[in-house]
Amino acid sequence: MTAEPSTNGALAELVGLLDLEQLEVNLFRGLTPPGERRRVFGGQVLGQSLVAALRTIEEPRPVHSMHGYFLLAGDPKIPIIYDVERVRDGGSFTTRRVKAVQHGRAIFVMSASFQRLEIGLDHQLPMPDVPDPESLPAARDLLQRLGPMIPEELRSYLERERPVEMRLVESQRYLTRAKAAPVQHVWLRANGRLPDDPTLHQCVLAYASDYTLLDTALIAHGRLLFDSDLQMASLDHALWFHRPFRADDWLLYAQDSPSASGSRGFCRGSIFKRDGTLIASVAQEGLMRLRSSDRAPKK
Repeated sequence: MTAEPSTNGALAELVGLLDLEQLEVNLFRGLTPPGERRRVFGGQVLGQSLVAALRTIEEPRPVHSMHGYFLLAGDPKIPIIYDVERVRDGGSFTTRRVKAVQHGRAIFVMSASFQRLEIGLDHQLPMPDVPDPESLPAARDLLQRLGPMIPEELRSYLERERPVEMRLVESQRYLTRAKAAPVQHVWLRANGRLPDDPTLHQCVLAYASDYTLLDTALIAHGRLLFDSDLQMASLDHALWFHRPFRADDWLLYAQDSPSASGSRGFCRGSIFKRDGTLIASVAQEGLMRLRSSDRAPKK
């Protein structure tokens, strides 16, 4: 996978991260971008695991579903080894299991299913009615517009160069502690032009699908992802691909959270092309632990 010229170096870096090094049959190595990260971003592990699985499939078959569990926080200082098990190669479906390893321990496991293209019955739910992305402020515009009202942690987050551009429909929620229905909408797209390889677009969307999703559960509690008394971490992640798309076109990520209990939040997402086509569905459960003066148990 090679990136075409892009105005965003972060996108070229992401495409490079998704170009895994093959060490042996079914064995691959992925890197983490340099920086001051305390742990590897979950979307990176999702995207790289999908790349590793795809590298073991000879007949072109797009992924239609992937289900993963985050077991340990990834160490950003060392590479991640991806070990792929070829579970089944059938006439219509191909199944792969991927284990991501660091320091001799599994940090993530994933199962993914790939299907040859078929035509059949077709229906979908309608896309929510939200403002177009062009009418919403970009990250820099949001910083200028809201100024000192933005929490410092959010400001630092918005100032970073990112491979995926986001436009928040409900950006005002970051300025209030009012409890509200746990629903939010985010427009997103790769921050530059990607090559035409459809599998790369799926891997980039897998990466981006971990953005903001767990944060949706906090809206019901008047909380923010950056609150110091919260311990947040993705526990599992499921992604279903329904129809073809380009990750460098605007996509609407409609998110909601049906439940939070037991220090876990459950969130769902539907991803639409701007013409209303539903292209993917997401589900995730994550740790939402309130920190206390007592020592909390480890994940």
